[in-house]
Amino acid sequence: MPPDATATKKRLLAAAYEEFAQFGLAGARVDRIAEAAQANKRLIYVHFGNKSDLFDLVVANSLEDLATAVPFTAEDLPGYAGRLFDYLLEHPQVLRLTGWSQLERPEAPPAQVDAYRPKIAAIAGAQQQELVTTAVTPADVLALLLGLTTAWANASPALRSLADQPPWNPDRLRVHRTAMVAAVQALTTLPSIPGHDNTGQQGTGFTP
Repeated sequence: MPPDATATKKRLLAAAYEEFAQFGLAGARVDRIAEAAQANKRLIYVHFGNKSDLFDLVVANSLEDLATAVPFTAEDLPGYAGRLFDYLLEHPQVLRLTGWSQLERPEAPPAQVDAYRPKIAAIAGAQQQELVTTAVTPADVLALLLGLTTAWANASPALRSLADQPPWNPDRLRVHRTAMVAAVQALTTLPSIPGHDNTGQQGTGFTP
C-alpha cells in the first residue's frame, strides 16, 4: 500500500508550525522540519512549494484555527477579548508566528487581509446598531482591542518582572484579564466625539 500523502502533509504542517514559531522564516530549517515529520525533505517542495510559501500557509492556518476556536462577536467585544486572551495563553505559538510574520513578511498576504474584512464589517454593523461606539473607526476599534488583548504577552520581560506577582502566575493573569476586559469595555462604549465620525474624517466642530 502506498504511503498516505494526507498523513505526511499533516505531519509536515505540524512540524513546520513548531519550527516557524521557534525560529521564524529566516531561521527555520527545511531539513529540521522534514526530520521532525519523519518525511523526505523533497516532499515539502512537492506539497507546499518553497519555504516562504510554507510559512505563509502555516500562519494562515494558525489564524483560521484561532477564528474557529474563538468566533468573533462584534456585539460583545469585551467577551471576545477575554476568550481571545485565553486562547492565546494556551497557544503562545500563534503570537510568535504572527510576530515573525510582521517582521519578515511586512507585505500582508491577501488571505490575512481578507480575514480581517468580515470583522471590520461586523464592527461597523454593531456601530450602526449603537452597540459599539462610533467615536472610533472600525479598524481602530479592532487594532486597539487586539493591542489590549496581547499587551501582557508583548510587554518587555523587564516590565513584566516588576509585576506584583510572577508574570505568568495564574492569579496574576486573572487580574490582568479582568483589567483588560474592562479596558475593552471602556473603549467600545466611548461617548461620541463632537465633530468626528467613524469614517475617520474630521468635522468642523460646528453644530447648527
